[in-house]
Amino acid sequence: MYLKLLVVLFATLGFNWAALAAPITYTSDANHTFASFTYNHLGFSEQTSRFNNVSGTVVYDAVAKTGNANITIDTKSVDTGSTLFNGHIQSEDFLSTEKYPSATFKSDKFVFSGDKLTSIQGVLTLKGLSKPITLDVTNIDCKKHPMNGSDACGANAVAKVKRSDFNMAKYAPAVTDEVTIRISIEASAK
Repeated sequence: MYLKLLVVLFATLGFNWAALAAPITYTSDANHTFASFTYNHLGFSEQTSRFNNVSGTVVYDAVAKTGNANITIDTKSVDTGSTLFNGHIQSEDFLSTEKYPSATFKSDKFVFSGDKLTSIQGVLTLKGLSKPITLDVTNIDCKKHPMNGSDACGANAVAKVKRSDFNMAKYAPAVTDEVTIRISIEASAK
């Protein structure tokens, strides 16, 4: 009886149940999670390619302002739009996918400004080399998924890295050393 009365009282006062939220583990949706990279090619154009297979989990607690991420990118899934160029990017000069079939990003530091998640600091491991990077979060939204009703989050983040830091500097500086990485993720709580 008293519990029922408390629930009605809290509901009447507009109590925010989300304030009691605990960390939620979200698993990426393979159909809506991608990593892409952009670089300047010989001064002619900005080229953008993506990885078609990206998976991972994100633990997020907006109330406690904490989180962690563990993302795996299948480097053999690189998609440049050209079968010939896909093979070129997978070669020893660049991704070396036979030896390093995946890249990872791991983080346990989510940075907030007020209530807004602004960046994720972690370690990118690519071609066997691990380097600290910061992903700047350009947007994040967590809510009930409108199609399946699950708790879901979506976000976009961007970082700049140097190819030379990962032993992939061939053709630099004609092909820029700096590469912009973008991550688009949608994930649901299971």
